Amino acid sequence: MKDLLKRYFGYDEFRPMQEEIVNHIVKGNDCFVLMPTGGGKSLCYQLPALKLDGLTLVVSPLIALMKDQVDALKTCGVSAEFINSSLSPKQIAEIFNKLRKNLVKILYVAPERFSLPSFQEFLKTLPVSLVAVDEAHCISEWGHDFRPDYRHLSRLKYLFPKTPLVALTATATAKVREDIASQLQLGGARVFISSFDRKNLHVRVIEKKQAFQKLSAILQKYRHDPVIIYCFSRKETEDIARQLRSQRFKAKAYHAGLSTKDRNAAQELFIKDEINIIVATIAFGMGIDKPDVRLVVHYTYPKTLEGYYQEIGRAGRDGLPSECVLFYTYADTRKHEFFIDQIRDDESRERSRQKLQEVMNYAKLSTCRKKYLLSYFGEELAQGSCGACDICQAKSATASEAGKPDSPAEFDATAAARMVLAAAALLENRFGQSHVIDVLLGKKLKKIKYHGHNRLSVYGIAAGQSEKQLSHVAGQLIDLGYLVKSEGRFPTLSITKTGMVFLQGKETLALPNPGNEEKIEKLVQAKIKKTTLGYNEELFEMLRVLRKELADKAQVPPFVIFNNVSLQEMARYFPRTNEEFARINGVGAMKLKQFGKTFLKAINNFLKENNIERVNIPKN
Repeated sequence: MKDLLKRYFGYDEFRPMQEEIVNHIVKGNDCFVLMPTGGGKSLCYQLPALKLDGLTLVVSPLIALMKDQVDALKTCGVSAEFINSSLSPKQIAEIFNKLRKNLVKILYVAPERFSLPSFQEFLKTLPVSLVAVDEAHCISEWGHDFRPDYRHLSRLKYLFPKTPLVALTATATAKVREDIASQLQLGGARVFISSFDRKNLHVRVIEKKQAFQKLSAILQKYRHDPVIIYCFSRKETEDIARQLRSQRFKAKAYHAGLSTKDRNAAQELFIKDEINIIVATIAFGMGIDKPDVRLVVHYTYPKTLEGYYQEIGRAGRDGLPSECVLFYTYADTRKHEFFIDQIRDDESRERSRQKLQEVMNYAKLSTCRKKYLLSYFGEELAQGSCGACDICQAKSATASEAGKPDSPAEFDATAAARMVLAAAALLENRFGQSHVIDVLLGKKLKKIKYHGHNRLSVYGIAAGQSEKQLSHVAGQLIDLGYLVKSEGRFPTLSITKTGMVFLQGKETLALPNPGNEEKIEKLVQAKIKKTTLGYNEELFEMLRVLRKELADKAQVPPFVIFNNVSLQEMARYFPRTNEEFARINGVGAMKLKQFGKTFLKAINNFLKENNIERVNIPKN
């Protein structure tokens, strides 16, 4: 199996759990694979397909992804095809003919195609030796992306009773896993659960104040890298994409309101590196196999943790360090609640509220975010700190890394929070944040005297404290749901039930220090740089241009030629011969034959022009 892995895919070693799954399938066994996005799920059925005699049938809902995967497989020397609604009847007939002649090793089909009785009858005439159901969570109503056409897949075991069946998904809670196994009749199948801890992903939550300004500052560090920005509404995607273009970012909007032609065009530009930023609703990304996305931003927090985990999973699929940023404000809750209120079924509506609350809990954490995420999917974090979320990075930062010795990650905000909440309550929820703070500071203003607020017990109790700090506390209390800020021209602060419970109880409150966002961002960038393979950046850029030229000529995405890991290794180890080039990660026999000469010529010319010493490529 390792020989096939190197010959076709150019890898010397399996990723965790892949080898065990592959061997299990080759022996003719059913299995359920739960593996995070970027963990290497596809290889779990693609490699057995090369070992088994007949056809491997892959059911996938992702039309764009099918094409990318088939292009990638063909580039590696594997005979693969796909059938979905994007093909003409003539093209489908040609593929049917190839299938009859046993000229196809892997066939991707959409669930809608499989549901046709005539197609099922045709499949029964073919030597199907393996069936894979990708994105298997789509079969479950308990999942976050239920698709009715997936229900027809319950016939797979009836059609192919002796054929091994593998179900694969990146996100499924225990309840969803049970439902998938039941629907696909995988009751006795072995379950493989890979770790959900994507160590190369750095996650952080930042306050949604001056959000676009913060977004723009973050994007400056990713001027040439692929970025996905998720927004709540179609209008928001359009507005942000337009603002980004005005700042000379290469950005396009993507949402369900665009025509199919415009959506496909935006996706194509992104995949082929013509633009580097897609601003999208959640309609985007399911069909994206792009491995080099370096940043995923949630401009509005998502409605489920499953959706969030799957969306951040689109970053760093090549294993290189990548960043995931979520903008959070409690005010965005109303956007989600409006749609939840439209759900007629009581049980579904309550389930949606619960899932939304879990995301809010995640955003408001003062403990390790990855630990919370992993726990949600039934996994315990092996170590005490992930070292890759904003909470852990802030807590583990030394005084020198944090910038100032007297600037810890958090401060005890209990007393200040109680003052703000008490003032809002005594002011009968009728005044704005500025007035609340003015009363607490004991300011001698006409408005305060006119309303008699200088006679309140909270008047002046915060005298001598920082106005900026009190504003920060008030803002955090709004985000935590202890206060609500009304809409309109003159917004008022109201204390909530949660805020009243805190005010009357003995609970303490620690809040992040203002200004920590900038420090954490510096720490993240420093850590990403530290964990990135040292390579010649000039040669890397040259090879990236060369890759783009070859990809355009072949009409495939650049990553189909080589991913960034391969290019970085070329720019680190400077292979000079075919033998050395074959030792680069991702260089299989077919890619060596197709591209070796072209890349080696570019590398050798660069070395000659720059008088660079050779570097020994480590043997695996």
